[in-house]
Amino acid sequence: MIEVQSLCKSFKVSKRKAGIGAAIGSFFNPQYRTVEALKNISFTIGEGEIVGYIGPNGAGKSTTIKVMSGILVPDSGRCNIQEITPWKNRINHVKNIGVVFGQRSQLWWDLPVLDSFNLLKDIYKVPEKEYQNNLDLLTATLDLSDIMTTPVRQLSLGQRMRCEIAASLLHSPKILFLDEPTIGLDAISKIAVRNFIKTINKEKKVTVILTTHDMNDIDTLAERIILIGKGQILLDGALTELKRKFATHKTITVDYSELYSDINIEGIRILSQENQRLSLSVPLDRFNVSEVIGQLSQQMEIMDVSVENRPIEEIIVDLYKEHQL
Repeated sequence: MIEVQSLCKSFKVSKRKAGIGAAIGSFFNPQYRTVEALKNISFTIGEGEIVGYIGPNGAGKSTTIKVMSGILVPDSGRCNIQEITPWKNRINHVKNIGVVFGQRSQLWWDLPVLDSFNLLKDIYKVPEKEYQNNLDLLTATLDLSDIMTTPVRQLSLGQRMRCEIAASLLHSPKILFLDEPTIGLDAISKIAVRNFIKTINKEKKVTVILTTHDMNDIDTLAERIILIGKGQILLDGALTELKRKFATHKTITVDYSELYSDINIEGIRILSQENQRLSLSVPLDRFNVSEVIGQLSQQMEIMDVSVENRPIEEIIVDLYKEHQL
């Protein structure tokens, strides 16, 4: 469905020192430096996949999305999306894709949400029956019924982002590009957006490419991640494999009613112990979790136990460090 081969994109960026003199000098004798945003990146994405496209700021994520959506033309390389080259046949291409940029809007600021949706229906030439079916589905699943007559400028950020996602799906696209879709959202809005993305992926086989700095989005939605750094693809694989590689320890939290002796298991680090609750960090290369719990049961009267995997944020930080990002 999506095939990217050896994409390269660079930008010319002006440079000058601070001060009025430097500003006048740069006006008559401008100087530039070249920034290579993409360096020979290649990957393929199949129908119905949800792919987390991650990397630090300035890695090239948004540039890739803009090339794949036809906004930017690369310096070299090839991009084939459903047998279409995005920047060569933009009209046909945009019929098949939906794009949400977390910090940009495709809605009309002073118009009610419904008017923006009706305008998009005419722009994409969506048949009336298909439009109504999609509108009813999106309104119900994203909880938009109470804000459809509200001007966009009066919406909260969470409400607007839900409307942006709905707007990108009114024309039944097969591919959805999401660039920071949950930026600035509250917990309830984030959960609603994540659940909706999973629903359309499962029921309509919509392919989703997700770029975000919120690793909970990746953990909840993506089965595969592509890591980009300094314009290059550094890793492409299953999220489960990544977790297995970097999941060096687990956290055991125990609630107890009575303590028989001081807790001292060599190689186990105590994270906290107060109010009859104990948290331990267990290195998986040396200990089996069940064995540790068995040892704890001999030293205390256990009331409850929970075992947590290493947070995805820590795993991603280690991944960045490994690639020196």
